[in-house]
Amino acid sequence: MLGTLYGIGVGPGDPELLTIKAVKVLRNVAHVFAAASSSNDYSLAQSIVAEHLQAGVPVDQLAFPMTYNPERLESAWQVNCDKIVDILGQGKNVAFLTLGDPLTFSTFIYIMRKIGGKLPEVKIEVVPGITSFQAAAACANLPLAEGEEAITILSAAKGADRLKQTFSSAENIVLMKTYKQFPQILAQIREEGLQNNCCFVSRCGLDGEIVERDFEKLVRMKQPNYLSLMIIKKNGLEKK
Repeated sequence: MLGTLYGIGVGPGDPELLTIKAVKVLRNVAHVFAAASSSNDYSLAQSIVAEHLQAGVPVDQLAFPMTYNPERLESAWQVNCDKIVDILGQGKNVAFLTLGDPLTFSTFIYIMRKIGGKLPEVKIEVVPGITSFQAAAACANLPLAEGEEAITILSAAKGADRLKQTFSSAENIVLMKTYKQFPQILAQIREEGLQNNCCFVSRCGLDGEIVERDFEKLVRMKQPNYLSLMIIKKNGLEKK
């Protein structure tokens, strides 16, 4: 018999935003895996759930490189997938921890597909988590969308080109992963004349939290933290 794979979204960072269901699952698994960057030996996802981990249950960090190189990514996914498959093959239930939600810009998506390919009969359950943009909106007291408005969520990891395309049709934009191309993103916002229509949120619910609506302060900011995003509202940040 195979164990069950649980993809657990641990939320954006604040341990109090962990769901009750996530805690229940963590108390009943035999092995825990936590996603981490290959550039360090620390997992924020693991630290969020630390007080709920059961004594004696192994916790392994799986290193994923912060790169777009397909060969390096494929190698990491394959190695990490094999580690999880080995435990599932022993009939043990496994939890995979990921920041935010497991099915929203998450490493778990690729792990889930890889494991499903190796073990088609394996049972996979996803425990949803509060996303970073939901927490950021709450932190800034800023509605994401209302009435008949639409909301567009996109990654800016590769630059602001897609943002330019999105401005023509989107009323509300959540721009994820702003840390790498921040100056380019700000330049695009200025070009669209939306300097007063954006809110920057970094490290929401964690030490060093930043909520900033002053565009000129953003321009003077050095490279933001990895855990940063922007909310852009074409109709204005304040309801008129």
